[in-house]
Formats: sequence, C-alpha cells, structure tokens
Amino acid sequence: MMSLAFDVIARLQGKSLATAESCTGGGIGDALTAVPGASNVYKGGIISYCNEIKHKLLGVPEEMLAQYGAVSDPVAQAMAKGARGALNADVAVSVTGLAGPSGDEYGNPVGTVYIGYADANTCLSRHFLFSGDRESVRGQAIEAALALICELV
Repeated sequence: MMSLAFDVIARLQGKSLATAESCTGGGIGDALTAVPGASNVYKGGIISYCNEIKHKLLGVPEEMLAQYGAVSDPVAQAMAKGARGALNADVAVSVTGLAGPSGDEYGNPVGTVYIGYADANTCLSRHFLFSGDRESVRGQAIEAALALICELV
C-alpha cells in the first residue's frame, strides 16, 4: 500500500487531492500522509461515517441517501464531488461501504464498497465486493482507492 501512496503523491505533483471516507475511517489520508512531501498534494479529508455528515459537509442530498442508501454509486460520486468542492481540490476520491459485521437494508452484503472519483472533467464510481474480515475489507478499499487515483490522474 505504501508504494501506491508514493505513486499517488508523485502523479499528483502540481495538483491537489481531497478525500471523503466512510468505511475506511481516514485510512486513505493516513496512507498518504505517511509519504514525505504529501503536504504538497494532499489538502485533507472528511470522515463522513454517518449520513448527517455526508449531507451537511459533503452536500450529498438527503433524498439520494434515502433512495439509494449510503453504500451506492450515486452517493460515492456525490461524496467525491462534495469533497472536491469543500476542500477546493483538483481531484477527490471517496469511499463508502460495508466492512462488517453486517450488510445493509438495501441488500448490500458485507464487503460491498463504492469508490468515487471526481476532477474537473470526470465524476465516476466503481463497485467492489471485497472478502475477508473488517480489517481486510478496509485495507482492500484503501488500496483500491489509491489505485483508482493512479489510474485516472
């Protein structure tokens, strides 16, 4: 994971990055800030573990949260857009998912994760179904988010 974090910082030189994390609880920010020189790129992140914060700080519409649930494609995209705007960053990545111990009322099983990405021209989300225990799901989500940034920047 450390090498992915180094790659993200190297690829984003001259640009800024923000994060919006739910199930990873700041793990992406932790990985990035372990890299020397991260402050030249990484502006910060919002840990939006509950829907209230997704709505109030990231601007995710309450109607969207009610209709699709927090663990969904549209919410991941809205979180990335919201983080980009709230932190005035060139690029943002978001993670929302279920690390366990149970699924949600929308039928998503444990291991379901959506990772969102937003920049000036692109806003998208990718769906993942990770396996393993809570720690493993969170680790896989952090790695996948860093890899997505490297792929799209």
